[in-house]
Amino acid sequence: MVSSPAMGMSIPVRVILPAHWREKPTTTFPVVYLFHGGDDDYTSWTRETDVEALAKDSDVLVVMPDAGRNGYYSDWFAGAPRWETFHTRELVRLMEEKFRASHSRAVVGLSMGGFGALNYAAHNRGMFRYVASMSSYVDLNDPAVRLELALGTGNEGIDIKDVWGDPVKNDEVWHAHTPAAMPRAFRGMHVHLSAGSGQPGPLDTGRPSDVVLVSVLGEAPLWGQIERFARSLRSEGVDVTTHLYTPGTHSWPYWQAELHSIWPSVMKSIGE
Repeated sequence: MVSSPAMGMSIPVRVILPAHWREKPTTTFPVVYLFHGGDDDYTSWTRETDVEALAKDSDVLVVMPDAGRNGYYSDWFAGAPRWETFHTRELVRLMEEKFRASHSRAVVGLSMGGFGALNYAAHNRGMFRYVASMSSYVDLNDPAVRLELALGTGNEGIDIKDVWGDPVKNDEVWHAHTPAAMPRAFRGMHVHLSAGSGQPGPLDTGRPSDVVLVSVLGEAPLWGQIERFARSLRSEGVDVTTHLYTPGTHSWPYWQAELHSIWPSVMKSIGE
């Protein structure tokens, strides 16, 4: 539990220590931040994937902070919560002071967490060497995204205007939280973008049909906007890779596979 002045409360954070953290008491270690998606929490990566086994022999810190079920990885327009300040200021400083984290960092997120990873990287240039976004929306101006946000916040009793203000009157705030509007900000880091087609496949076998349907609807609109975003990044000279796959739904089996796929590149980027 991390006492956060920015949040005015304690926030849970799960940490996997480097393989030789105790054997090397004066060594600093690179860090991988893993961000969870909406309607979930800090336990999701260790609950749904084998990241503990994947990182077992690596000399990296793996940091998995909570971000609220619908916190949107933002300092809210309404003044609170202040998730971005907590994650990029308080938590980063704590990891350096108490867990011997180095300045070599990567950030990986899925869905809402991928959106957060991209925004944090764009807002804090030089903080991350590698940013990966899995199955996340990148364009807040996309009508499908606007609909998803309206439905999601409505179900949780949240007014989206509390998050980024009025989309017309405060369009500069929305613009500042739209990764697709900031391609130049990603220069100097490696960006990896991935999404599925929305078509169910073998990894969906055995899952309830209503759950699969939600996963299909959550993934299908993402492919096009990610393709457009990747093109704009390349036009700005950003080092970017993409993995657009079919079949693939908005679900953990695909994100687990993607984590394994990118892990060697993540390790290489941070010097592990």
